[in-house]
Amino acid sequence: MRPDIAATDALADSLARLLPALESFTRFEGADPAARRTLWRAALDEPLPEAGAGREAVLETLRSYVIANGLRIGAPGFSGWVTTMPTTVPAVAQLAGAITAAQRWWATPGNFLEVLALRWLQRLVGLPDHFEGGFTSGGATANLVGLAAARQHAGERRGFDPSLDGLQRLVEPRVYASTEVHHVVHRACGVLGLGRRALRMIPVDSSRTPDLDALERILDEDLAAGRTPVAVVASAGDVNTGAVEPIDAMREIAHARDVWLHVDGAYGGFGVLDPRVAPLYGDLSKIDSFAVDPHKWMAVPVGCGAGFVRDGGVLARALTLEPAAYVEMAPTGTGDLGSPFDERGEGNPDFSVDHSAPARGLTVWAALKEIGASGMRARVVRHNDCARRVAARVREHPALELLAEPILSICCFRVRPEDVSDEDTLDALNERILLRVRARGRAIPSHTRVNGRFAIRPCFINPRTTLADADATVDEVLAVAGELGAIGERALRSESPR
Repeated sequence: MRPDIAATDALADSLARLLPALESFTRFEGADPAARRTLWRAALDEPLPEAGAGREAVLETLRSYVIANGLRIGAPGFSGWVTTMPTTVPAVAQLAGAITAAQRWWATPGNFLEVLALRWLQRLVGLPDHFEGGFTSGGATANLVGLAAARQHAGERRGFDPSLDGLQRLVEPRVYASTEVHHVVHRACGVLGLGRRALRMIPVDSSRTPDLDALERILDEDLAAGRTPVAVVASAGDVNTGAVEPIDAMREIAHARDVWLHVDGAYGGFGVLDPRVAPLYGDLSKIDSFAVDPHKWMAVPVGCGAGFVRDGGVLARALTLEPAAYVEMAPTGTGDLGSPFDERGEGNPDFSVDHSAPARGLTVWAALKEIGASGMRARVVRHNDCARRVAARVREHPALELLAEPILSICCFRVRPEDVSDEDTLDALNERILLRVRARGRAIPSHTRVNGRFAIRPCFINPRTTLADADATVDEVLAVAGELGAIGERALRSESPR
């Protein structure tokens, strides 16, 4: 008699039932399944079952509805978000880890490879070996970890332990970031008890560069008023335009006042691998903390970020996990054991906000083991080339306008007919064009606002994307603009041959 009604066997058979559907999905053939939304919602929406339907019914639902109607963010023409579908090997590694390395802190190969992957990732982005950190659920948590260490640093400078004693003695805490900062930093300030209003916004100029004079002035004003500067946040590739803020200059301003410098590289941290833009990142060995997302440009499964801190002691004190008798583990060792449960694995639970968690870094190990540093470098350069290709096409066409010069793999542009000058009209036109481009399905960019204006925004991080897909993005925008009568036949043909 089986002890539980849930299937605990037949793994190979269950996977075999789904693999043809998964293979079909990754070919991205046929019409986008968005048109079938009412169909699959009606099929899936049901009350909680009293009696389970069994393995076969679940597999059939996964095959016919979940997989068949999946989100095509891995399609070569998708350039909408700073997220993509994982490549094959990291996806398979996630499954292997889910079954065999479901607890990251115990001595298993998954645990060992997670810590190894952390060192590999650290070296890949150019952080020194003495930095310490851990994998997180994503960039939002990686930024939270960095700012938690900054909060700890600010308290200890004033003679108390904020993680132990609370924030009562942290007088009017402040965090400083440009107006382009990712909104997860606002939330981190709220979660850490600093308050969302603690985030002081530094204006940027037309090239999205923070006003460093304003940063210095605001810092000095707060210090003179007795407030507590906790951290300055620099964006290493903001998600609107891909701009890399002047990290070295912002660090010098912060460190001159003994303030923590955190770098949000969740999207753009891997941009340092492109020699053309690497100098923009400055000397990362001197920053205080760094966030990066392997589930973005590295294309491992979603749910994998990483946070690094120059002073591991500060991080450990910020996120100290109090002892619990039921789970106290023996020291880490390297010899053979009678049981893997007799010894703690590698890594430090005090470097993360998670306790029970999978070995997320196993997917990073798989990705880097498969393609190496050179493969990752080539991917970043190719995607940056895609943004530059779009920019070159835009400059060549009289009815297109470049709204932000590409630095990393994002290019912001719009259609601007010669006979239209009203900005509101242009915004409305470009929104219509974007919606129709996406509905056609060949190219799927997103949008943002640059200096207040609506921009079509392809972001190239998809491993399946090539320069031909970058060209297709521009071609689709022009085709739709022609269909809408925004540009005439002569303008459609006026671009120089590629």
